[in-house]
Amino acid sequence: MKAHEMGHGQPSRALVVGAGLAALRGAEAMRDTGFSGTLTIVGAEPYRPYDRPPLSKHVLTGQIAPDATTLPSSFGEDVDWHLGIPAVRLNRADRLVHLADGTALPYDRLLIATGTRARPWPNPHEGRLAGVYTLRGRDDAIALRKALTSGPKRVLVIGGGLIGCEVASACRQLSLPVTLVQPGPAPLARVLGRYIGAIVGAMHEARGVDLRLGGEVEWLEEANGRFMRAHLVDGTAIAADIAVMALGAVRNTEWLYGSGLSFDAGGVDCDADGYVLGEDGCPDTAIAAAGDVARFPHPLYGGHRIAVEHWGHAVAQGVHAGRLLAGDKPERNYAALPAFWSGQAGVTLKSVGLTEGADAMTIAQGDPATGRFLALYGREGRCIAAVSVDCGRWLPAYAERIAAAAPFPPEETVIDRGGALAILAPGFS
Repeated sequence: MKAHEMGHGQPSRALVVGAGLAALRGAEAMRDTGFSGTLTIVGAEPYRPYDRPPLSKHVLTGQIAPDATTLPSSFGEDVDWHLGIPAVRLNRADRLVHLADGTALPYDRLLIATGTRARPWPNPHEGRLAGVYTLRGRDDAIALRKALTSGPKRVLVIGGGLIGCEVASACRQLSLPVTLVQPGPAPLARVLGRYIGAIVGAMHEARGVDLRLGGEVEWLEEANGRFMRAHLVDGTAIAADIAVMALGAVRNTEWLYGSGLSFDAGGVDCDADGYVLGEDGCPDTAIAAAGDVARFPHPLYGGHRIAVEHWGHAVAQGVHAGRLLAGDKPERNYAALPAFWSGQAGVTLKSVGLTEGADAMTIAQGDPATGRFLALYGREGRCIAAVSVDCGRWLPAYAERIAAAAPFPPEETVIDRGGALAILAPGFS
């Protein structure tokens, strides 16, 4: 049987639910691997797949137009697009995906790549006030860009993760006063630890960001339906015209209720090959998942299932899943090293590996005092992650160490630092 045929010699039907980066690259990989059956892509947004990273950076500052973020694609007329219509239910018994408009789409092979959405403000009424924004999709970026160019007296960013820090940085590029409230001890502390997070926080402060650490917004005050002030738990208040909720992401899995698949709010469970697991723990070889929504066992992290929300991962896992569904099972299980980058506070942060669970770190290259350095993270005597600040050229060598689970701290002499490396506590808590 050819890779693109399933049962009775009939050309099969491939369905991709999700229309982001992982979905697009997965669908392309199916075609590139020889799948010639019908190919349908479903997307909740009305747009063809587009690039999300510029939305919180260059789109906000006006350097890139929102519609210029559309991803290049090899597809012609050989794809059936259903855009602006989310999937609402999966019927595995009949191999049907039901859409919000009542359409039922059949499949022989299914790629789940529904990604994530912005976590909303917990008070729905306050979250709907004029002047309150989240940032995930193109429409979000268009609305926030318009608000930022309307001359606000102050912007409030709630949340000090990657999106929150990038939005604050964009505000300063636009010369807008901005306050960032972060409940933790430093921005990016969950990703980089307190030590490196504090360094990045100082860079933001040097560029004029009003950083409120250890702060928690309790409620939003309004006037005539418009946000005007945020009240913190400690009794202080911050007056602003715009509030950006940067509270993290929620994985889009609700449409899978009743499907019999293994999933929860943390993602859809996959086996080492990339097939989605049923509630009984057995893989459904007609279904794979990729991108932010996929939770898979990574050999570098003890086979622990992880979900990764990074651009490069969406590409690599999308291609892997597409080839898998097209019948070309890769020789190795998916085990790409997680990596991300972020432009903020005038520097470029790049990371490889996962810092989660790190029990030690060291500045292996450069010097934080100069603003150019690389931090290497270890866990139980092995290298697990590296983060570079404006020195990405050093990163590939450390990526090799991480992929090989090399000993931590590094045994050999480091090129630009004399003497023994200082082993530090990364500050995860």
